[in-house]
Amino acid sequence: MREEILRISGVNPSKCMKCGKCTATCPAFEKMEYHPHQFVDMVKNNQISPLLESESLYCCMTCLACEERCPRGVKPQKLIEAVQVIKLRASGANRLKPQDVAERLDPSLPQQALMAAFRKYSR
Repeated sequence: MREEILRISGVNPSKCMKCGKCTATCPAFEKMEYHPHQFVDMVKNNQISPLLESESLYCCMTCLACEERCPRGVKPQKLIEAVQVIKLRASGANRLKPQDVAERLDPSLPQQALMAAFRKYSR
């Protein structure tokens, strides 16, 4: 499964130096069981099953803040999306409908996060 995640994401998690800048800049990190840098490390170490069961998968708003802050270009959000795709394919349906995003909206999140959610769930 790790290889499939790496293929879908196009990310090399071995480049991560665990600096935590991705987590520090993530607007949703407080709601995540596994923070972006932990997520990368778990994919790197083939610990995929806990990620598939975690609600952290759905906390990422794809705002790309983690990608912009990573000094090595690891792109944690792409790994999170790849794990979402794996889970989605296994279940055979979308977890959220675009109209469900507004119900889950946290008014403290930046508008960029809302747009990312619509982009993510309206495909």
